This record gives sequence, C-alpha cells and structure tokens, in this order.
Amino acid sequence: MKLDEVERKRRETLVADQYGGILPIHEAFYIQPIIYAAERSESAFQKFDTAVAASESPNLIFAAVQEGLTHAGALSRFFWPMKKENLLSVARGQKIRSAFFLQEESALKWRRLRNAFEHFDEDLDQFLLQDPVGYIFPSPIIDDEDLADETLANIFKLVDPVQGICVILGEKFEFRPIRAEVQRILSLALKMDGNGSRL
Repeated sequence: MKLDEVERKRRETLVADQYGGILPIHEAFYIQPIIYAAERSESAFQKFDTAVAASESPNLIFAAVQEGLTHAGALSRFFWPMKKENLLSVARGQKIRSAFFLQEESALKWRRLRNAFEHFDEDLDQFLLQDPVGYIFPSPIIDDEDLADETLANIFKLVDPVQGICVILGEKFEFRPIRAEVQRILSLALKMDGNGSRL
C-alpha cells in the first residue's frame, strides 16, 4: 500500500530529525549498495590496469576508465544526494558522510568529471559549434596528457595512464584521487558489513 503524501512527509521528517536520515534497522540496506557501487568501480579500474599492462585497444582502456568513474559517480550520490531540497536525503547524506569520514573536498564529490561523461553528447554539440580547426581525434587515444595542450589537436577522449589523467573534449581530469577514495570507502564498508558496525 502506497503512503499518502501527508504520512510520507511525516515519516521523512521523523527519520531525518530523530535518526539522521536512516533508521538503525535499515543501515544494511545502505551499506550493501555502497559496497556494490564501490566494488564495480574498483573492478573496472582493475580492468583498466590489466588493459594498460597488456597494451589493449584505446577503446577498451578508455571504456574501463569511464566504467570505473561512472560507478564512482553512483557511489557519490549516496554521500551527496542530488535532491538537496529533500530533508530525508540531506540527513542521510550527512550521516553516511560522517560514518565514512568524508569531507566536502573529497575527490568523490567532484561533479565535473562525472558530468563530462553523463553529458558528453550535449558537450559534443557545443564543442562542434565552435568549428574546431586542426587535427580532430574522435576515437579514444592512450597518450601523454600534454597532447591535449597542442593548439591544433582536438581530442575527444584521451587517457594518460602514467599521469592518471583523463581528457574529455580537451578538458583534463585526474582520476587517481577518485579511485583512491573508492578503495578507502570499499574497505570501510566491507568492515562495517563484516562486523555489524553501524553507520
């Protein structure tokens, strides 16, 4: 049975105010998807490591980075909810951030990189409106990130595995700090899950 709006709001307010956004009996329901997202992200980054070591195709290497960062973005939403006007979501985010010792400057909060992947199509529209001149590289490239600084190089997607830099439509992003944060959160979440710790 679906709650009516008045009852739903009453419960949201109660859980947010008295329990920090998560009822104690529901904590496992948050820890499990945090583990899932972090494991998927780290698994993709491990595929990236393997693909780089084996000199796999640039498409495969870039796809592994994108997958790792996409799952990191999903993980980030547990800590920094998208709906900032929702009292319950805000309280839950604060509680989980506190439990995982996350500060506002955490790499996991970096939205620009996640948005670059999620809105690539729209950004590509704007990029092409500028009438780029010079060399255009529409396929993924594995190379030194300095290549993106060339004035006549129009790079759509580049990964520099040595520097841990991802370039999307000419803009550079570091991904190692995000991966390190995912690994730290995964380790903590697995400990919480294993010993019944609470958020």
